[in-house]
Amino acid sequence: MDRQIKKKNWTLKRIATYGGIGAFVLFVAYQFIFADRRSKLKVEKDKITISTVQRGVFQEFIPQTGTVEPSRTVYLDAVEGGTIKRVVAESGAMLKAGDVILELSNLNRELSVLSQEAQLSESINRTRDTRLGITRNDLEQRQTLALIDNQLQILEPQYLRQKQLYEKKLISKQEFEKTEADYRYNLERKRITYEVYKNDSVDRLRQIREINASEKRMSLNLDGVGRILDNLIIRAPIDGQLSRPQLDVGQNINIGQRLGQIDIVGSYKVKVPIDELYLPRISTGLHATTTFNNRDYELEITYIYPTIQSGRFEVDMHFIGETPQGIRRGQSLRLRIELGQSSEELLLPVGGFYKDTGGNWVYVLEDGNRAVKKSIKLGRKNTENFEVMEGLKPGDKVITSSYENFGTNEVLILN
Repeated sequence: MDRQIKKKNWTLKRIATYGGIGAFVLFVAYQFIFADRRSKLKVEKDKITISTVQRGVFQEFIPQTGTVEPSRTVYLDAVEGGTIKRVVAESGAMLKAGDVILELSNLNRELSVLSQEAQLSESINRTRDTRLGITRNDLEQRQTLALIDNQLQILEPQYLRQKQLYEKKLISKQEFEKTEADYRYNLERKRITYEVYKNDSVDRLRQIREINASEKRMSLNLDGVGRILDNLIIRAPIDGQLSRPQLDVGQNINIGQRLGQIDIVGSYKVKVPIDELYLPRISTGLHATTTFNNRDYELEITYIYPTIQSGRFEVDMHFIGETPQGIRRGQSLRLRIELGQSSEELLLPVGGFYKDTGGNWVYVLEDGNRAVKKSIKLGRKNTENFEVMEGLKPGDKVITSSYENFGTNEVLILN
């Protein structure tokens, strides 16, 4: 007998069809809900720089270039003008203090000095004559007083004797009155002469003091006039090395003209120009480091020049401890000037990313082949590192090379 065959509702074909539709729906739903729809860009890994965020010592400093100069320089300026008579020391010569460098000739000045010396000598002689006259007058007055005293020593006992004889009527009145008159005259004469001498003595002491002071001033002036001609001989004021322009015999030199300089050899400083932006943060005592012949040397700011020119001011720095061997005047040194105390901070190496992001975000690696954009906050900066304030932690891997070619993509796929 024939048997009726029931038709199957779920055939393999139908199951496959509905399964495919369900899988597609699930895929679409996943993509809609869970999939990463951020913009992506593929980047070659060997063309970027990846740096690690880590803790370390942060020292804020500014890089500057300084010029080596002698620690002390004495300039040679002409005090007197004239014509070069003789050149003794050449530029570059090592000199001792007092060594002659060159000699000048100035006939008019020499004649003027001779005339001034003659006038001062004449004035000094007149002063001495005046003092001699005052002294002579003093001696004459003292001699007069001595003569009066001598007369009184004779007349006083004679007067006393005759007074007794006159009282006894043994001598005449005329004889007694003559002796008495002589005695009293010399007494009055002594009183008047002594009073004059006393008044003259006070005035004489004042005159002597004034005359002595005047003579001293004129003697000093005479010495000064004599030293004027010494200024025609240019000598080394200190021990050191001479640097001067070309000077030839017969060349005319004006008053105040710079004739060269003497530099102390073996002791150097570094003069550093700094942007005026840093003026509030620069003070004496700040340290700096420089590298010379593969060795690091430390320096200290010892003087800040008060003037600002072309937006820059200058400081003098001296080496702390050992001075580099072989440095020369005029040589340039690269320095790192510290602006404050060092501290331990979270550090991100400096790179080209900053000019593209302003330090507001970076690409941080999530795994070895994927980097995502992340907001951060940076603080201080030196030539090597940024100070990380927010957004990163130690061990994070950050792309620090330029972001110029990454556009606005939020995810970088590294391959």
